[in-house]
Amino acid sequence: MRLIVGLLAGLALAGCASQMAVTPAAPVSVRIIAFNDFHGALETPARPIDVQAADGKTVKVPAGGAAYFASAVRTLKAGHPNNVVVAAGDLTSASPLVSSLFLDEPTVKAMGMAGLEFNAAGNHEFDRGTRELLRLQKGGCEKNATAQPCQLEPFKGAAYTYLAGNTLDASGKSLMPATGLKTFGTGRSKITIGFIGMTTRMTATYVDPAGIVGYSFADEAETANRLIPKLKAQGADAIVILVHEGGYPARSDQPNRCDGLSGPILDIMERLDPGVDVIVSGHTHRAYICDYSATNPAKPVLLTSAGNNGVMLTGIDLTFDPVTKKVSARSAQQVIVQGDGAVGAGGPVKPNPAFPTYPADPAVAAHVARYSAAAAPLARRPVGKASAPILRDEDSEMRESPLGLLIADAQLAATRKDGAQIALMNPGGVRASITPGPDGTVTFGDLFTAQPFGNNLQVREYTGAQLLAVLEQQFTNADGAKLLFPSGLTYSYDRSKPEGQRIIAPSVQGKPLDPAATYRVAMNGFLAGGGDSFTTLKAGRIVAGGVLDLDALEAWFARGEVVDPPALGRVKDVTPQ
Repeated sequence: MRLIVGLLAGLALAGCASQMAVTPAAPVSVRIIAFNDFHGALETPARPIDVQAADGKTVKVPAGGAAYFASAVRTLKAGHPNNVVVAAGDLTSASPLVSSLFLDEPTVKAMGMAGLEFNAAGNHEFDRGTRELLRLQKGGCEKNATAQPCQLEPFKGAAYTYLAGNTLDASGKSLMPATGLKTFGTGRSKITIGFIGMTTRMTATYVDPAGIVGYSFADEAETANRLIPKLKAQGADAIVILVHEGGYPARSDQPNRCDGLSGPILDIMERLDPGVDVIVSGHTHRAYICDYSATNPAKPVLLTSAGNNGVMLTGIDLTFDPVTKKVSARSAQQVIVQGDGAVGAGGPVKPNPAFPTYPADPAVAAHVARYSAAAAPLARRPVGKASAPILRDEDSEMRESPLGLLIADAQLAATRKDGAQIALMNPGGVRASITPGPDGTVTFGDLFTAQPFGNNLQVREYTGAQLLAVLEQQFTNADGAKLLFPSGLTYSYDRSKPEGQRIIAPSVQGKPLDPAATYRVAMNGFLAGGGDSFTTLKAGRIVAGGVLDLDALEAWFARGEVVDPPALGRVKDVTPQ
């Protein structure tokens, strides 16, 4: 009898064990917190962003600021123990004075304080050259740029890892690690995600060639496809690409959608290995979330971008099947980084009740305040007065902007002593509008934020025929059409005409341009070196140089006159509609 009872008990226990063995493990969730193009925006930008609220109305929301950004990251992590913070480049350079004056060291530290783990080096991270980028990673006080490093404290380097998979030397070795891995959980719940970081292959056209000697920038899709098998062999269950290249949605106020998306990122996605699960993109300063499976079911990749200047974060949730370790579900949502408000052109901008607000992180706020106080005497120094805000075009590089024209005027005035008759300014070098104070005062900080690169001006000689070729190149630019802002030069254009015939009635100083004549043209050293793919500009003979672009702009405001925004119309689009 005892034997039977024992046997039955053993069978019951075996049955329980059998039931326990087949109990399915719970799905594993990982939250990726992503952003891009922070550009040293430690303080809340003065200009609110336009966002569509839940009721369908587009409203203005004051967003950004490193202290609120860190708080929003912490909120997104809450309740998600499996998390990682990543970025798609351009965290530094083209920065406001509070960061750029200190070689962006305070931004690098703030990003570490916010919990960043991986960042794909963007084109602007190469603005001061590869040696300075390596310093940002490793730390130290080596002087690689005009500004002095370690002005307030020793610089320890980034707490996060820069990834630069397609930045290659002659042997094919990447400047920085190409990939990174992070593992979540243990045992049956263990999940590993592989990250690939890359910049746009056009980076060499955006930066000073002297700073990237010995390096080239390979095709993004080809680089990723080469690296994916290596990550899989190292145990990666999912692949996330951080790439500093992006797209343009039809509307900029719908950050959770991507209707009408265009741009280079589409070509990259089409050529990627289907094993890619998420692409965090950047560069275009647009915000969007795209489920690419709706376009190509064979590639169910999730594509995101969080605008720029730290005004948004993207919360990306991946769910993994615990048995196959494959991604079974993916979703994303943009989070607006709204804090206490901002001070814009029209005065204080209060938080918008349509979106949640985040408290300032005390440690990050104190860090920013320290650098802000150090920069304040220079930032607040008055340089002149303006009658109204002088605006850059936020939406198109094929339209004149008052600020672009004004910078060109200032550069022409600064180089007339060298015989300059024309000045040309690239739209990418105009970073922010100039907003005078209530009494019209414009400060050095205003100028620096508008033009932060510190390029020296050059005067070069070109024939009229070469100038026409440069103007034609505006429409055939390898990185998309870009309109140069002119001073001393007027013309119309018709994009419907064949190449070589698009420029109509060009005039220099009020006289028709002569293809056989020689003209002296002022521009920044970036353009003069063929930047923004204006390769014809490299052919000009250098006749003068040395004036700093920012000094030329300050001199324009220091003439003792109230500066008016220049009238548009130097370049007229007569293309038939």
